[in-house]
Amino acid sequence: MEFLKEYQLDIMLFLSGTCAALSLLVVISKAIPKNKRRALMLMEIGSLILLLADRCAYIYRGDMSFKGYVMVRICNYLVFSISLFIIFSFNLVLRCLEEGRKKRDSLDEKLLRLAEIITFVGQIMLIVSLFTGWYYTIDAHNRYQRGPGILFCYFFPLATLIIQFIIIIRLRKTLTFKMIIPLVLFSVCPIFATIAQLMNYGVSLTNISIVGIAMLLYIFSLIDINEKLEAAQMTEIRLLKEEQEKMQMMFEQTAAALANSIDAKDEYTRGHSERVAKYSEILARRAGKSYLECKEIYYAALLHDVGKIGVPDYIINKPGRLTDEEYETIKKHTVIGSQILSSISSTEYLSVGAMYHHERYDGKGYPEGLKGKEIPELARIISVADAYDTMTSKRSYRDPLKQSEVRNEILKCTGTQFDPVYARIMLELIDSDIDFVMREKLGY
Repeated sequence: MEFLKEYQLDIMLFLSGTCAALSLLVVISKAIPKNKRRALMLMEIGSLILLLADRCAYIYRGDMSFKGYVMVRICNYLVFSISLFIIFSFNLVLRCLEEGRKKRDSLDEKLLRLAEIITFVGQIMLIVSLFTGWYYTIDAHNRYQRGPGILFCYFFPLATLIIQFIIIIRLRKTLTFKMIIPLVLFSVCPIFATIAQLMNYGVSLTNISIVGIAMLLYIFSLIDINEKLEAAQMTEIRLLKEEQEKMQMMFEQTAAALANSIDAKDEYTRGHSERVAKYSEILARRAGKSYLECKEIYYAALLHDVGKIGVPDYIINKPGRLTDEEYETIKKHTVIGSQILSSISSTEYLSVGAMYHHERYDGKGYPEGLKGKEIPELARIISVADAYDTMTSKRSYRDPLKQSEVRNEILKCTGTQFDPVYARIMLELIDSDIDFVMREKLGY
C-alpha cells in the first residue's frame, strides 16, 4: 500500500493517457454498435476526467494560492461527481446489452431505471453536501477532510453497482464469457476497493479500480465484437459457399436435362451429348488444362447440340441421306444453339462450343469457315470428341464403326478436319483403349 501511495500520481497520469487513447479508439471503432460505442466513450472520457481531477486534487492539496483554492474545490467535487457519472455510463452499456436480447425483460428495465435514479439522487446529494459539508470539507489549510456523512456518500455508487451486478447475472446467458469477465469485475471490484480505501486514507483505490476496469471493458468489448464479426463472416462465407454449390448443382442438373431433351429428339443419339462431354473433358485433361478449364469444356460439349431444338424432327430422324436443303437446315443448329446459350452471360464458353464445333481445321467447316487457330480451342476439342462418338455410335443409316476404322478415319482427317494436337491425343486414347470401352452405352 505504501508503494501505491508513493506512485499513485504517476499511475493516474499513465492511466489518464491510456484513457485518452482509448477514447479516440472508441470513436473510430465502427464495428461496435453506435449506442454501445457512445456509452463506452462516455466511460473513457469520464475516466480521463476522474483521474486528472483526482491527481490535481492531490497536487494542489495544501496550496494556499488562489489557483490552489479553486483547483482543490473543483477537483474534489469532480472526483465524487464523475465517479457516479462513470457508473451511470456503465448502466448505459448494460442497457445496450439488454436491448440486444430477443425478448426484453420488464424486470431488467426496472432495475436499470432504478440504478439511473439512484445515481441521479447521488448527484443531487453531492450538490447538497457542497453547502452542508456533510460528505467532506476543505479546511483552513486548503486540505480535503472527510465529513460526518462520508460513509453515506458511498451508498449511491455501491447500491447502483449491486443492482448492476444483479442485471449482469440475469443477462449472463446472452453474453459471451469474454464480456462477462469485465462486467462482473466492474460491478464487484469497486466495492472491495472502497472498503480498502476507507481503511487506508490518502489512497484512491476506488477511482483507480473503476478506471482500470472501464479500460478493460472497452478492450474486451472490442475483442468480443471482433470475434462476433469473424464468426458472422465465416457463417456468411459458409452460406455463400452452400449457395454456390446449390447453384452449381442446379446448373449441372439443368444442363443435363437440356442435353437429354436434345438427344431424345433422335432415338439413335441418346447419350450422345454426355459421351461427347466426357470425351472432351478427357482430351482437355490430357492436354494439361486446369480443372476449371476442363469443367468449362465439359459443359460446353454437353450443350454443343442445343441448337437442334430448332431443327424439325423429320430432318433429325430421317433414315436416309439428307437433301441439300435439309442439310442447310440442320447446319443452322450451330447458330441457333449459340443464340440460345449467349443469353447466359456468365458462361460465354457455352455459346462458343455450340457455334463452332463444326468448324474444320482446314477452313471448310461451318458456320463461318474459320481455319486453324482461328477456331476457339474448346470448339477444336469438341470437334474431335463429337466425330469420335458419331463414328462409334449406331446411326439410322449404319452400325457403329470398328475401332480400327475409327482410328484410321481420325488419322486421315488430322490437320484437315481436326486440330493435329487433339487428334493425336485421341489416337493415344484409342491405342490405350484395348477393350474398346470408349463407345456408345458403355461410356468411359
